[in-house]
Amino acid sequence: MSDTTPSSSSTPSPEDKRAELRRAALEYHEFPVPGKISIAATKQMVNQRDLSLAYSPGVAAPCEEIVKDPANAFKYTARGNLVAVITNGTAVLGLGDIGPLASKPVMEGKGVLFKKFAGVDVFDIEIDEKDPAKLVEVIAALEPTFGAINLEDIKAPDCFYVERELRKRMKIPVFHDDQHGTAITVAAAMLNGLKVAGKDIADVKLVTSGAGAAALACLNLLLKVGLKRENVFVTDLAGVVYEGRTELMDDDKRQYMQNTTARTLAEVIEGADVFLGLSAGGVLKPAMVAKMATRPVIFALANPNPEITPEDARTVRDDIIMATGRTDYPNQVNNVLCFPYIFRGALDSGATTITDEMEIAAVHAIAELAQAEQSERVAAAYVGEKLSFGPEYLIPKPFDPRLMMKIAPAVAKAAEESGVALRPIKDMDAYRDKLQSFVYASGTTMKPIFDAAKRAPKKRVAYCEGEEERVLRAAQIVVDEGIARPTLIGRPAIIAQRIEKFGLRLKEELDYDVVNVEQDHRYRDFWQTYHRMTERKGITVQVAKIEMRRRLTLIGAMLLHKGEVDGMICGTWGTTLIHLHYIDQVIGDLAPDLRTPI
Repeated sequence: MSDTTPSSSSTPSPEDKRAELRRAALEYHEFPVPGKISIAATKQMVNQRDLSLAYSPGVAAPCEEIVKDPANAFKYTARGNLVAVITNGTAVLGLGDIGPLASKPVMEGKGVLFKKFAGVDVFDIEIDEKDPAKLVEVIAALEPTFGAINLEDIKAPDCFYVERELRKRMKIPVFHDDQHGTAITVAAAMLNGLKVAGKDIADVKLVTSGAGAAALACLNLLLKVGLKRENVFVTDLAGVVYEGRTELMDDDKRQYMQNTTARTLAEVIEGADVFLGLSAGGVLKPAMVAKMATRPVIFALANPNPEITPEDARTVRDDIIMATGRTDYPNQVNNVLCFPYIFRGALDSGATTITDEMEIAAVHAIAELAQAEQSERVAAAYVGEKLSFGPEYLIPKPFDPRLMMKIAPAVAKAAEESGVALRPIKDMDAYRDKLQSFVYASGTTMKPIFDAAKRAPKKRVAYCEGEEERVLRAAQIVVDEGIARPTLIGRPAIIAQRIEKFGLRLKEELDYDVVNVEQDHRYRDFWQTYHRMTERKGITVQVAKIEMRRRLTLIGAMLLHKGEVDGMICGTWGTTLIHLHYIDQVIGDLAPDLRTPI
């Protein structure tokens, strides 16, 4: 036994945690090779013929076709799937004006997100130019190379000018993610937050803290989805943006001037239904939260420290609906929820720009997905978190694989409807299948199996562990896809309760059948049949009764034996041997060609 007393410093301090995170981040970026991105060839290069096709003389053929029709560049080059992530490094995250070279890790990181979440290729371009007019010239000259431009971390108000000028001049989408990506995610979360609060966006009073690029873009988009201009009050470092104010004003901010006597956030926040913070940590005080309307929606999005923490806000009231920009609180507003998929839809439809309609389509797609039931994959990625629509779940999680299949088609369709799609999606169902094959590695392999299951005349399948979350989520998909009709084995009340808890839409009798393990009219017939099958192996009447009540796999096997289902699925817990023991007792005498274990 040690004679030393455990140190009170055994728990890492916040400083220790930050130091460890910094060390891990540096190692992540350095090893096994420096940086986070590389270029991979999409064509083989193994012999002289490949060389002659990839370069001279064969490469001349696609060049000549592009001369005939510039649109052929999307057919013969990677331009249609290539995005430029461009910055001048003047407003990088919370680091400020660190310059283009130091911003490169951030731009590479953006490229990783594009590729990981939407399969979009990226060149990161860091430009050493602070003059907005010159920056526009440099970026505009890059148009022949790319299918779209993602502007990143350019300071306000320069970012407004740069984006406006580029959109005038370029015939490919130009998207400033700090503005529009944030705005789309905020708008989706806001619509859902107000839905939870039981309020109409047209009637709410909204107060903002911050009037930078992101904040103004959020307001502009919120107006397009129903917020009333007269109900918007903006505050910044100089206080309320009121009529006649001259300090720290510009044209973009002037459109939100209000005829009010309020001069501070503390004054204007009274009676507000919504607080939208994109400013600095700690600016919203608990006393201000106390003055807001009932069921206030508070978006404290400053990073790393929000305008107010959920803990501080709840010291004065417990009816708040809250979102932050942090991963350690519910409802993280994260741009990655939208930008990869907006570009995916824009590129695939050949959009020449990003229209308001495309942004609004993305807003509604994200909002609707949060209200849908969760997939097993999402539940597995966020074990322990509440993932059903409500105050703590207003927007989807970044690793929800359905984001691309929901947002990209919506954006592509909006591009066509707004007249900017040069290559409209002709078959939207086929397009969704293509996206699904990217999201789910097994999608292409499993599709013929799913199609065959849908055509099968016998579709009744027993799910032995019918109360399990994974089983219920799988059953929802099976019902939605028309693959089979589930028979869930378990307690009906528990099954119904968990269906509601997980936000699923299954209805007993309409969508599925139940075998009640506590009381079912088939129980006597089942245990008697089981006893006849096994009495020579030592199974007594009493044991048969007990086993048929508690062994879920045994019940499923008996359903199959009696012809009440056409298949069964079991084994979400325990070992294969345990389940096979009961299956063999009941259906073990079937001919080998009638048994298809998986």
